[in-house]
Amino acid sequence: MATPLELSHFLESVERRAFKQTAYAVRDDHAALDIVQDAMMKLAEKYGNNPVTEFPMLFQRILQNTMRDYWRRQKVRNLWTTLLSSFGGNEEDGDRDPLETIDVEDDSDEPSVQLERSQTIKSIERALEKLPARQREAFVLRYWEEMDVAETARAMGCSEGSVKTHCSRAVRAMATELKKQGFNNGLGRVGTLNFDNGSGK
Repeated sequence: MATPLELSHFLESVERRAFKQTAYAVRDDHAALDIVQDAMMKLAEKYGNNPVTEFPMLFQRILQNTMRDYWRRQKVRNLWTTLLSSFGGNEEDGDRDPLETIDVEDDSDEPSVQLERSQTIKSIERALEKLPARQREAFVLRYWEEMDVAETARAMGCSEGSVKTHCSRAVRAMATELKKQGFNNGLGRVGTLNFDNGSGK
């Protein structure tokens, strides 16, 4: 079993290389530092007593999983912003699922877009907390857990049409709440994902 000193020496030996690897992958030094530190903490907390020889493989696996979690959060947050931007003002087709028809250009590298998105994310999360329970549940399952309509319907014990209705109403309610917070002209073109029409995801 590894001693605390051996664990500390291992983390010191891999920190710089792990940071460079992660920064190259996520293209954000601040995010890369957070990811590496998170991975190091997970290794220490969960596997700190394992043999030293197991540390390299364990750390790489933890680091890769932590990066995937980061990308997933970014994808979902960008999606939330895109959903509200594209469908916030639409009052028709209440049972339409916005995710099935969205098609947004990739402008993630524009600094102004990144700033706008960062500010919007916080407002979106506050608006989400105000949704009725079923709307919030449907929205989270579809756009956070990335379930398709059928999976969400099974999880909620309702029809697929109800899922689409809950999601559509959630998007409109959140857009209304955001307008109250000053997003009077929609949210701008701030999404970064591309979805094919009729994808069902």
